[in-house]
Amino acid sequence: MTRIAVFQSTTGIDPAANSRSLAEAVEQAASGGAEVLFTPEMSGLLDRDSARAARVLRPQDQDSVLAACREAARRHRMWLHIGSLAVLVGDGKVANRGFIIDREGEIRGTYDKLHLFDVDLPSGESWRESNVYSPGKGVVLVNGTPVGKLGLTICYDLRFPGLFARLAESDADVIAVPAAFTVPTGKAHWHVLLRARAIEAGLFVVAAAQVGHHEDGRTTFGHSLVIDPWGEVLLDMGDEPGVGFAEIDLKRISDVRSRIPALNHRRPIPDAVIL
Repeated sequence: MTRIAVFQSTTGIDPAANSRSLAEAVEQAASGGAEVLFTPEMSGLLDRDSARAARVLRPQDQDSVLAACREAARRHRMWLHIGSLAVLVGDGKVANRGFIIDREGEIRGTYDKLHLFDVDLPSGESWRESNVYSPGKGVVLVNGTPVGKLGLTICYDLRFPGLFARLAESDADVIAVPAAFTVPTGKAHWHVLLRARAIEAGLFVVAAAQVGHHEDGRTTFGHSLVIDPWGEVLLDMGDEPGVGFAEIDLKRISDVRSRIPALNHRRPIPDAVIL
């Protein structure tokens, strides 16, 4: 049995303030007996004003939030999954990049968001992530974490079950889904999609989320979740920021898969026949 912590945050436009919040969350998680802390998408900066954000964006090796998180993980001797940070990359754009940091403060893996959120919502909200971000190019699984093999995704990736299937086929034990979901899409789809992904893959899903009204004017849905392989919700953090805890028993995976061995029954899908 592994105790994990989830940080549900209302990230703002000041990286220094966000660094302090993350360091405090690591301390709370460690005090609560957690072995690993999960944080949301864009934990270091959440700012829809691209010109203002550009003034504080840095490459990975110069990112102050990442440095502060590595120090906090090392000081408190615990693992940390930073859901994602915005970091400058070589093509002149930005990567929405997640990080796995071990208890020594070392970076054990990174993942760049594959699927970019380019949508116009009925509420009037419009998002064009591809104007700023470069998409990732690979599927990432990090071995040797306190929760076994940890598969990495970010937010909009949730809507692409093929990615979760690939991680499950690669023997993931837990899939992280850090997010900054909008309120309309969160109300409609957040719980049902996360439960479906856990059930389909037959493993645990940990989804740390942004919540509330942010400095840049957006409002996010919250409801950070931990879900077991049967689709049962072990933690739902509602609509308030803070640190929550859950227990993950990896034996649950084999128990569920022995009841419904769907992964063993998968076959190659042929091309559709159009009649």
